[in-house]
Amino acid sequence: MPATATAAMKFSLGLHVSDLARSVDFFRLLLGTEPAGHDDRYARFEPAMPPLVLNLIPGPVAPGGSLNHLGFRLPDSAALVEVQRRLEEAGIATQRQEGVECCYARQTKFWVTDPDGNLCELYVFEEDIDHSGFDDPPHPQPRETQEPAIVWQHLLFQPLPERIPHETASVDEVRLEGTFNALQDDAQIARFLKEIHRVLRPGGKVTVHGLVGNKPFPGKPSLPGLASVVQQVPVMMEISGPLRRAGFTSFYYEQIGDIHCFQVDGVELSEMRLVARRPSEPQEDKSHGVLYKGPLAYVTDDEGTVFLRGERTLISTRQRELLRQGPAEGQFLFFPDEEVSG
Repeated sequence: MPATATAAMKFSLGLHVSDLARSVDFFRLLLGTEPAGHDDRYARFEPAMPPLVLNLIPGPVAPGGSLNHLGFRLPDSAALVEVQRRLEEAGIATQRQEGVECCYARQTKFWVTDPDGNLCELYVFEEDIDHSGFDDPPHPQPRETQEPAIVWQHLLFQPLPERIPHETASVDEVRLEGTFNALQDDAQIARFLKEIHRVLRPGGKVTVHGLVGNKPFPGKPSLPGLASVVQQVPVMMEISGPLRRAGFTSFYYEQIGDIHCFQVDGVELSEMRLVARRPSEPQEDKSHGVLYKGPLAYVTDDEGTVFLRGERTLISTRQRELLRQGPAEGQFLFFPDEEVSG
């Protein structure tokens, strides 16, 4: 093939996407360029580096399908850091790996997931090695035994949608990346969480990832580095309240950052990942009010209900009786039923 033809050749890739606008936002950040063409029917990216034509086409999506992952080889570490910085500053979580051995080569890389759940690998080649190495993409799905998970994601810089583009009880996981670090009022968050509850299947989970503090932050934050995009810093123990009121249960903290914790204006800040689930079984009617008096900031019961100190919580008759019969009865204030009606 003539050299001129080789130099002009570009690899072209077409991807079905469930939400064109969200995917355009993602690949605009990933590739560092605006679409070369874009309307309601499609979007086309043609970055100079890599020499790629990427077409995004709205349509039904089964994340991955026969696709294992999208790979982007960058020229050097500086380029890799720059792309990762763009994504992280926009509230998109990445997973970095240093000096891994894969495909007969040593590489430094990071992984990121696009809005439809496709894995993207961005890496720098370091040197050839004489064995294949082994490097699985994070969180692989065993496609031979189950359908691909349906995941919907909201990012810090995106407005809260009136409606999530999925059918009721059809989504396996909703990921909120920095959502609670954007300026949202309580009513907006409550409506959004109800919409998340609608689209999640019974037993499906919502994952909340973001920056939290150990006490209220004084005023609007002005934070260094990647945290500069944060518009507000909620108190860690207050995140579960809106989720619980929206009907979620089984709370647990998948991550509370210790290494990356820092202090600003007297507030200890840390990275948090909180997971909650839509109940898989019909829940017993909760019509009894209790208030946890302390001494801890919060406690949980066997059903995963979180009791925040000083905040009234609605529980079922069975939960109330267990609390009254347990050793911690004196730590709770029990309201008469008529005080919580309506």
